[in-house]
Amino acid sequence: MRISVVAATLVLSLLSVSCSEKSAQKPAPAGAIKRPPPAVGVVVVARAPVTLSNELAGRLEAVRVAQVRARVPGIVQRRLFTEGSEVKAGDPLFKLDDASYQASLNSALAQVARARANLENARELVDRYRPLVAANVVSKQTNANAVAAFKLAEADVGVANAAVKTARINLGYATVTAPISGRIGRALVTEGALVGQGEATHMAVIQQVDPLYVNFTQSANDMLALRRSFAAGQASAPDAATAATVRVVLEDGSVYSHPGKLLFSDLTVDQSSGQVTLRAELPNPEKLLLPGLFVRVRIEQARLADAALIPQQAVVRSAGGDTVQVVDAQGKVAPRTVKVVSSQGDRWVVTDGLKNGDQVVVDGFQKIRPGITVKPVPWRAAGAAPAGPAAQPPKPTGAAPKPAAAAATAPKR
Repeated sequence: MRISVVAATLVLSLLSVSCSEKSAQKPAPAGAIKRPPPAVGVVVVARAPVTLSNELAGRLEAVRVAQVRARVPGIVQRRLFTEGSEVKAGDPLFKLDDASYQASLNSALAQVARARANLENARELVDRYRPLVAANVVSKQTNANAVAAFKLAEADVGVANAAVKTARINLGYATVTAPISGRIGRALVTEGALVGQGEATHMAVIQQVDPLYVNFTQSANDMLALRRSFAAGQASAPDAATAATVRVVLEDGSVYSHPGKLLFSDLTVDQSSGQVTLRAELPNPEKLLLPGLFVRVRIEQARLADAALIPQQAVVRSAGGDTVQVVDAQGKVAPRTVKVVSSQGDRWVVTDGLKNGDQVVVDGFQKIRPGITVKPVPWRAAGAAPAGPAAQPPKPTGAAPKPAAAAATAPKR
């Protein structure tokens, strides 16, 4: 009985092993489909000349600023301008009480009349003594005194004329005028205020806002690196017109429509910040920009003869160097070291490590595994219009339905 049980157990074990081997050697069902390679977004490298530009922080400044001040003491009677309006040089802005200055002018004119009367009297006396001196009727001393009195009367006329001119100037200062043309701000004094007593009182400010200056700074190390690139032949200076052109980016990210012109670069480096100050002139015909506004300045400073522009998300930057993932003709992905020299908006400027036609992975890094084969598809930035059928990402493929024949022949468990 025991022998029969053991024999039956061995037979069942052999049959089970035989069935397992047959099941393992049985081919896969006809309905099974091989999974396609994952799709990754790529950009094709196209090397070309690239202009290097920097985006630096800057601040707008009026070309000319004039402080309107009272040059003579007096009481403000009227304000003659509209605050915030455009004024021209010489336009009256404030009217001071000028009664005392008019009286001073009248007194000076009277002094001129007196001096001229004395001069005429002295001239007649000299003319009368001239023939009498020749006939020895009048002594030479008396004639000399008459000539001296005549010259003194001439000097008195000159002093009186100068006093008249001074009185006229002071009377003119009683009307405060605009020293330059531009936009005037708010009035800093009101009617009834005493101004100019002891010092020139600040009454208003006029600024010329068309054009404007934009002052910005750049690192001295960046400027030195740029000059070394010129010396080594890695980069060249753009033409004079391009090198002098700057673009202003406003706080909302929009680019100002009017380009500016670079005026100069300072010759000294700020000891506290290590920055060099630059200045550009910016047209402002619509008076859109105001002095004191902070802006970003884009300035073109060099030109590379051969470089590639790669989206920044495609480059992995680390202390060991910059790398990208490149797809070869067989669909294999491999890392490659590149040299990044600058940025242009949301793209890096690459000078070494990539050649024309290379496919650089931009999107789909999570799908990449060592030794995996991928399907490169054209990548486009978010929000950009599709370039065509080739730029469309592949449609997701679902599980294929099993054929009826395969379902019918599938073995039952």
